[in-house]
Amino acid sequence: MDSVQQLASGFTLDLGPLKEPLGFIRVLEWVFTIFAFATTGGYSGSSHFTVNCIGAEPKDVSPAFAYPFRLPKSPYQIPLCNGSTPDDTYLQGDFSSSAEFFVCVGVFGFLYCTATLVLYLGFQHVYRLTSRGPTIDLVVTAAFAFLWLVSSSAWGKGLTDVKWATNPGHLVMNDQCNSTCKAGEFPSMGRLNASVIFGFLNLMLWAGNCWFIYKETPFHKVPNPPATMEEEGAPGP
Repeated sequence: MDSVQQLASGFTLDLGPLKEPLGFIRVLEWVFTIFAFATTGGYSGSSHFTVNCIGAEPKDVSPAFAYPFRLPKSPYQIPLCNGSTPDDTYLQGDFSSSAEFFVCVGVFGFLYCTATLVLYLGFQHVYRLTSRGPTIDLVVTAAFAFLWLVSSSAWGKGLTDVKWATNPGHLVMNDQCNSTCKAGEFPSMGRLNASVIFGFLNLMLWAGNCWFIYKETPFHKVPNPPATMEEEGAPGP
């Protein structure tokens, strides 16, 4: 009831927590979380190879793919040298589960960072009123650290599989190509490589922040200061 009354008493902006590790690291988490899911979601790219038929101009083929990396979703066609209508060909592999899990962790991490920053800067008196706030914060932050570990590892493996499935050297081994196809430019995946790096950076930030939140909880016992001479009393005769 006291917490509700304190919360209803109004927002009081205090930028002091940003000068402390607790608030400063939370801001870094907020920024790197945005980078993590933004570099993954919305990505689109294409692989490239050419079909070289005798007596004809080379024809470019660009199989496209995009987040969430359900590769068979977008068909492409490989021109045939005999002039007949080619059948649809599909990229192989569905890597949406690891990609969507990674983005989901990032989005929820961003929302949690936003909520706790509002709490730190506007309702610090409520946050420190009881031990419940820091304790819940510690548990949730530790849970996110674990989720970043799992999702970044899964997405790193998924990205490796995406690279293999879209490698032009692999695509030209298609039965329709025979010996007429030549591998072209590899898809640009700098953004996706960065997303994995941001994922593991988030892991380190969230795991490291657990220590500073732990210091706000009652589990962290501050050692008693040594007694002064006055407290010890005058020495005996």
